[in-house]
Amino acid sequence: LFSTSPTKTKSLVGFFMPFVVYILYSKELNQYYVGHTQDLADRLNRHRSGYSLSTKKATDWEVVHQEVYTTRAEAMQREKNIKSRKSRKYIEQLARSVG
Repeated sequence: LFSTSPTKTKSLVGFFMPFVVYILYSKELNQYYVGHTQDLADRLNRHRSGYSLSTKKATDWEVVHQEVYTTRAEAMQREKNIKSRKSRKYIEQLARSVG
């Protein structure tokens, strides 16, 4: 559905890796997970390998939504916003949207 690695973007001072807010879904658990990272491919591998306490019960995590931000602060704020809604319905709407 979406690429599992953010693209490098050229800035005025060179290259940087953007921060990504992501939503994972496990069909096995029928659960979503919301997080942020600067390296989505590596983070997804860690989720699937059991390195994250909150996602180690499953290995079938898939990226169903991602949003790119230029700063960690923006990504953290968006992640907090999504989680604060405590709404599976909202997360499912995001997962169905293009982004």
